[in-house]
Amino acid sequence: MDYSYHKPVMLTECLQGLNIRPDGIYVDVTFGGGGHSREILKHLTTGHLYGFDQDADAQEQASKISSPNFTFIRANFRNIRKYLKIYGVSKVDGILADLGISSHQIDTPERGFSTRFDGELDMRMNTSTGISAKEVVNEYAEDELHKIFGMYGELKNARSVARAIALEKGNIHTVQDLKDTLKHLAPRGKENKFYAQVFQALRIEVNEELKVLEEFLLQVPEVLAPGGRLVVMSYHSLEDRPVKNFIRSGKFYGEVEKDLFGNEIKPLQAVTRKAVEASEAEIAENPRARSAKLRIAEKPE
Repeated sequence: MDYSYHKPVMLTECLQGLNIRPDGIYVDVTFGGGGHSREILKHLTTGHLYGFDQDADAQEQASKISSPNFTFIRANFRNIRKYLKIYGVSKVDGILADLGISSHQIDTPERGFSTRFDGELDMRMNTSTGISAKEVVNEYAEDELHKIFGMYGELKNARSVARAIALEKGNIHTVQDLKDTLKHLAPRGKENKFYAQVFQALRIEVNEELKVLEEFLLQVPEVLAPGGRLVVMSYHSLEDRPVKNFIRSGKFYGEVEKDLFGNEIKPLQAVTRKAVEASEAEIAENPRARSAKLRIAEKPE
């Protein structure tokens, strides 16, 4: 298979985690280049796969799949329940979410996701709606920027970063503009990591990624059929933490609730005791796999 658009991470582990039935109904909420979806379809006979993605480029990739077992939905997966209902689906047997951004998005300079290329500061997953990263850096107040870089970028010098950007308000339009504005704050020898954290913070803010993730997870127990599986792959702790907590306790914060008899009240059960990580062989072949954590849960029957 051609993985030039995006090479899926831990493909085998994801498919095993879904525990695919030939007649089951499955959802890939992050279609991207379709790597996971195409493999899921190989395991279906009378079953059906719904692929979600808000990116126009992903829609173009989806148009190349002519299987009667596949339906593409151009939408953000925060609306999974609503869109499945539109298609007459109330329960599914498995949901896959590969969080983060695709290789294609990173490697397309005009999308502004990558620190490696100069281009317009955009970073929107859906380029037809919402605010861009350029608007964030040029229009947000310094205190708002400080919060974003501290929370989403986990930068130790978040206040200095926010101040430097605020002083250049109205003048930051491209990736290079932003890097030039912040180059005096980048720790020597760790420049790449620093810029990656800055870009991560902006991307999360622009796309409301953590809010979207929480909204999605809260709908999963209702959408999954008894015995259905949730498979989520994340690439940094800000994504992994809410997934881990929700599987563990059915909540994002606090301890799991119990009934009068001391039984835990939670909608999902973890299938794996801890997160699955990529093998050294896969990491050598696909460096993006190094930070990936795969969590698998099941809705009790």
